[in-house]
Amino acid sequence: MNYRHAFHAGNHTEVFKHAALILILEHLARKPQGYVVLDTHAGLGAYDLLSEPAQKTLEYEAGAAKVFGQDLPSAPAYVELLTAMNPVGLVSYPGSPEIARRMLRPQDRLIACELHPADVDVLRARYDHDPRIGVHHRDGYEAIGAFTPPPERRGLVFIDPPYEKTDEAVTLTRAMARGLKKWPTGVFLAWYPIKDRVIAETLAEAAISTPFPKTLRAEFQIRPRDDQTLAGGGIIICNAPWKLDESLMALGADLVRLRDGEGASCRVDWLTPA
Repeated sequence: MNYRHAFHAGNHTEVFKHAALILILEHLARKPQGYVVLDTHAGLGAYDLLSEPAQKTLEYEAGAAKVFGQDLPSAPAYVELLTAMNPVGLVSYPGSPEIARRMLRPQDRLIACELHPADVDVLRARYDHDPRIGVHHRDGYEAIGAFTPPPERRGLVFIDPPYEKTDEAVTLTRAMARGLKKWPTGVFLAWYPIKDRVIAETLAEAAISTPFPKTLRAEFQIRPRDDQTLAGGGIIICNAPWKLDESLMALGADLVRLRDGEGASCRVDWLTPA
């Protein structure tokens, strides 16, 4: 599967994972001490929904467009962020670095890693003025070992790869295991597409057999899995914050409601004990 962000910006999987990302960042901001976000596959930072890639797929119409301007009681900060970026209509969508940037406090940091040479140039130009943000042209999985544990000892590793390689899930779980060994108290969030069950099962089996600490799984689908199309997306969160399971269940229920009976579904469960 090839998941270049520019073609999929704002789709239904992005809405769920980015709303979840905001919930975790809100949790980290409840304490005055600074935190760090390591974004391993940062992409461009933000996306023009009128661009050729976005217009080619129009995936945002089944995602961000369903939420924009609507009531989302479970994740109001997500809707507020979209509105702040789009005061006169939905024309742009934030990637994970832009979401993190808008939520950073003066004492917080973002480490954004991107391997694509053209994309990292865009990322640098976008954030060069912000001293809280470091942009690095490097492999995201290697960066997990290089940047953990951070001096702050608090924060999140956000792993959102393109799944271009058939062994991506195995590479991801190995990198997470190494990262958790170095930073056992860090929050690790990994996203995966739901097309067939191969990737989801690989991640779940690794979380259980390793085992990963306090690992939560959440999935949101807009249609039943058919092994052909992108039915939805899932996330696993190691060291999941307190009551995140309840927050994600509420988020899933809200997103299902906004789809108005189109066959959407959400599930949340613990892979390793809370």
